[in-house]
Order: sequence, then C-alpha cells, then structure tokens
Amino acid sequence: MANILFYTSLILIWLMLLYHMFLMQGGYRHFKSYEKVIPEWEKKMIDLPTVSIFIPAHNEEVVIEQTLVAMSRLYYPKDKLDIIVIADNCSDRTVELASKFTEKYPFIRVLETKPPNKGKGKSSALNEALANSTSEVICVYDADNTPEKKAVWYLVMGLINDPKAAAMVGKFRVINAAQTWLTRFINIETICFQWMAQGGRWRWFGVATIPGTNFAIRRAIIEQLGGWDVKALAEDTELTIRVYNMGHHIRFFPKAITWEQEPETLSVWWKQRTRWARGNQYVVLKFLRHFTTLKRKRIIFDLFYFFFTYFLFFFGVIVSNILFIVNLFYNLHLSIGNVAIALWILAFLLFLGEVMITLSIEKNEMNRKNFFYVIFMYFTYSQMWIVLVVYSLYQETKRMIFKEEVKWYKTERFSQKDKGDHKDD
Repeated sequence: MANILFYTSLILIWLMLLYHMFLMQGGYRHFKSYEKVIPEWEKKMIDLPTVSIFIPAHNEEVVIEQTLVAMSRLYYPKDKLDIIVIADNCSDRTVELASKFTEKYPFIRVLETKPPNKGKGKSSALNEALANSTSEVICVYDADNTPEKKAVWYLVMGLINDPKAAAMVGKFRVINAAQTWLTRFINIETICFQWMAQGGRWRWFGVATIPGTNFAIRRAIIEQLGGWDVKALAEDTELTIRVYNMGHHIRFFPKAITWEQEPETLSVWWKQRTRWARGNQYVVLKFLRHFTTLKRKRIIFDLFYFFFTYFLFFFGVIVSNILFIVNLFYNLHLSIGNVAIALWILAFLLFLGEVMITLSIEKNEMNRKNFFYVIFMYFTYSQMWIVLVVYSLYQETKRMIFKEEVKWYKTERFSQKDKGDHKDD
C-alpha cells in the first residue's frame, strides 16, 4: 500500500512540474512576442470608449491617497473617464481623504454603498458601482494599486483590437518587494504566476484568468452575466469561468502594468491566501459538479487544472512528505529505494531552474540574491502553502456542510512611504 501511495504521489508531483515547465516556455515566448502588435494597435486608438474605474475600498485610509494620485495621472481622455471609489462600510478617513480628490478632479467620485450591499464584500461593492455607472468599459483596481500612466490605455487598446475578447488582463508588480523576506517570496511567486499561469496558458491555450485588479471588461458582458457573484471569495476566478462559458476569451496583455502592495507579515498573508484558496476551491466545486452542462469545453481543461492544483497535487505532496517522514523511523520497504532521493533532487533542480528562467523575464529580478531566496523559498514558503491549502479545505468544507455565510476578509495595508517608486514607460 505504501508503494502504491508513493508512486501515485510521485506521478502527481511530476505531472505538475512538467506542466509548469511547459507553461514557462509558453510564457517566455509570449514575453518575446506580445509587444510586436502595439504599433499596429495604436493606429486604432481614435474613437475611444468611455471607461469607469471601480476601486473597492473598505477602510483604506493608509493607501487611498497614493492610489488616487496615480489615478489622476492616467493617460486617458479625462472626459471619458469615470473613477469611482466605492467606500464600502468605511469607519476610518477613507471617504474624507478620497473626497479631497473629487473636489480637484471632476472625473473622480466617491460612492458609499447602501443596504443590502453595504459591508457585504468586494463583489457587492462592485455590483453597486455597476448599477451607478454607464461607461462602456469597466476597469477594476484594488485600493492599494498604483497603475502606471498608460495602464488603462493599454487595457482599452487590447479590447479595441481584439473584438472577441470579453476582458483584457494586465500585469501587476509588487511595490514593497524589498521590504521583508515574505514580500520577496511573494514577488517571486507573482512573477512566476503571471508569466507561467497567465502568459503560458495564453500562449498555448488562449486562456487567461481575470485577477482581482488591473483588468478591463466590456460592460455589455458583465451586465449579461448579471454582475459579480456575491457568494464567491475569489470573484475574479468565478467571473473568468462564466466569461469563457459565454464563448468569449480573456487576453493577457502585460504591457498594462500596476504596482500593488503585498502582505508584510505572516498573519496578514495567511488570512489573504486562505481567502484566495477557499475562493478557488469554491469555484472548482461549483462548476465541476455541473461540468457536463458547460457550453464551452475548453474551460473544462482549466477547471481540471485548478482541481489538480488545489486537490490532487497537494494530496500528492502531503502523502509524499508523510511517507518520507515515517520512513525515517520505520522501514516501509519502499521499492523505489534510493531512486526517490534522486527524483527529489531532480524535482528541486527543475523548480529552481524554471523559477530563475521566469525571473529573467523581468528586469533586475534574475540575480544572486533572488537565487538564494528561491532556494530558501522551496523549503519554507512553498511548504507553508501545503498547510494553508489543507486549512482552507477544512474551512470551506465546514462552510458548505453548515451553510455558513461567506465572510470577506479585508487585507490589512501598510504605509508605503519610503518603499521606493516605479517608473512609468
């Protein structure tokens, strides 16, 4: 029995490793080619659509000013721009600080949520803004984001030039990457996610996932879908599946860049990532239960990818770790013997190689310091994810069994003063 479990875990782990090597190659190819279309696309940027930018904000006094400064500098016709700060049940100075910008910039306004949407989370706040806006294109940014000047310009450019695209997804970078060892890990993680999971999947399969920030979607599409799912903790992933099921696609266009803050403490990271994991588990279970009724079969592949990631792969890793530890104290007579050690070393080297190659895409990220952080990350941060996924599965299972109300955790922000700056192109 131990041998069967061990072989199963090895197969699951290696399938994921090889798949990500495949995605890494696709991401690198996308990086080398995506900018080639821009000169031709620029020619169609004449009759521009109206754009509403939704900024959900619940007690965001620490970051809202910096965000609105960046928004006020966006390169887009101001008479076609409607920036909405959605003040959702705020008890701090968010409304006060945001209102100062409304006095100076007529294209910025504050929308305070009202019952029944008040205090119900991000999806409800976005639905409130949708009902109080009329623009042709909807962009969404988290309250801690500082988009580069042409971020919205590039998102709209993508939609104009790709009429079959329901949404355009940009790239996000970590503004506080150098602050702590944790933010350095997250910086590496986000770069890999975007160029492997986003860039690689787009290159090979024409598939990308809407993130929680820095994306644009056509109003006609989001209205046809009935807005955002208020029961989803990962409203972005849930929306992605519904968009694809309509027959549209989502394009990853990394020329549109925003900078966002990431958790600087383990407690904040744990709460945020637990919400993400639970949200994705909710989406997988919601749609896989009825996958035979999905109209677009291409998205089934992506659903199985999420299922593999959050269920099968982590099962393989957990079983492998348990068998390894037990075998240290009690001989399980594993037939694979010393080959297991060689496979583990090879898996580690593959992990190291694919991450470092992916980091080489971003300027100044492939360096000696990050090389050692990736090694350290493998033995610490990556293992923390295993515990977190198990915990999130427990929480989500408990919620489903006892029909508990979905509770939205608002990520704690940190002051960004003296944490460096980024340059617009």
